[in-house]
Amino acid sequence: MTTKTAPAKTPSDALLLEIATRHFHSIETLETQNSDRLDFHDVAVWAIRAALEEAYAAGLAAAKR
Repeated sequence: MTTKTAPAKTPSDALLLEIATRHFHSIETLETQNSDRLDFHDVAVWAIRAALEEAYAAGLAAAKR
């Protein structure tokens, strides 16, 4: 299976995609694909929490720079 990832529009888009693909293995892009099968995912709450914590930490680190 080949994975297609859309090019990131901004550095923060790239970081969000990196976090999403690390925590939600079935997600290949954060772009709308107009397909329920591709746009909606079953995700465990602990995976959502971990991804949100990582994104929050990345935001804090960016604010300190």
